[in-house]
Amino acid sequence: MKRIVCWLLAGLALLSLCGHGPRTARAAEATSAPLGTPAPTPTPGFTATPEPTATPESTPTPEPTPVPRPVVEIVEEMAVRYARDGAQAGDRIEALLAEMAAADPDAAQKWTRIMDLWRTLDERTEVRTGVLPDGLPDTNELCIVTLGYSLNANGTMKAQLKSRLKVALKSAKKYPRAYVLCTGGGTASRKKSATEAGQMAAWLKKQKVSKRRILTEKQSRTTAQNARNTLALLQRDHPEVKYVALVSGDYHLRVGTLFFEAEAILRAEPGAEPAVTVVACAGCKTAKKRLSPYFEAGGLIELAGNGDAAHRLYYNTYDLDRWPAVP
Repeated sequence: MKRIVCWLLAGLALLSLCGHGPRTARAAEATSAPLGTPAPTPTPGFTATPEPTATPESTPTPEPTPVPRPVVEIVEEMAVRYARDGAQAGDRIEALLAEMAAADPDAAQKWTRIMDLWRTLDERTEVRTGVLPDGLPDTNELCIVTLGYSLNANGTMKAQLKSRLKVALKSAKKYPRAYVLCTGGGTASRKKSATEAGQMAAWLKKQKVSKRRILTEKQSRTTAQNARNTLALLQRDHPEVKYVALVSGDYHLRVGTLFFEAEAILRAEPGAEPAVTVVACAGCKTAKKRLSPYFEAGGLIELAGNGDAAHRLYYNTYDLDRWPAVP
């Protein structure tokens, strides 16, 4: 009896095991997919690749706006290139003037005119010796400007300066209603109180030129400063002056004319004509050669406001390779 009971219990256990296996499997299938959805058939050897994540497009960084160069730097490059390369620098100078126009149209207009005057200076400038030419206005609209020359150490005048004064005296007698302006600062190493203009004025007074006619500018140390300070004085104290006639050494008049013309243009109101015009020049004969184009470039650069670069050009210490030649 016991043996029969054991066999029955064993059979029941076996039936229980056979019935639960399929139900458990079906329940697992039901929880993994919705009803009615066939189970996916795996493909041998295939691994599913996930969909790539879209990368957002980057916003391009805007190019920085170039900072315009100062007018004085453009003038420096332009003047040095013209002094060194002459007409071959023409295209580059036009590009520099266009660069200047983008930053300062008024300055570009003025410097375009100055460069044209520089290019045509030889054909426009007639250097006379001894006395100013005929045909100038004999009124107080004319000012005869005598450019200074360095003094001796003790403050007395050198022969070159006295020769200039003789031309100025003859011209003053020829045009007795014109002003006579003497320009030049202190250049006497042992007598600081002496100035070129002061010594010249004293000499003219001894020659009976009326004190009323004599004007002095006693601060200048360079020809560019002669131009700047003289025209400032005339504009401030004698606006009736419309014409300037220059007196100097013959080698110096070309440079003097250029600097006075340039300064008159720079002082003009935007779009207006210069208040003063250089109408003539006369000089004493000298054995000196014409000043170099680099001296001319230096003076224009000084008028633009860069005295350091100007003096390096005056004394031949300027690095010309700073502006490589255009191929």
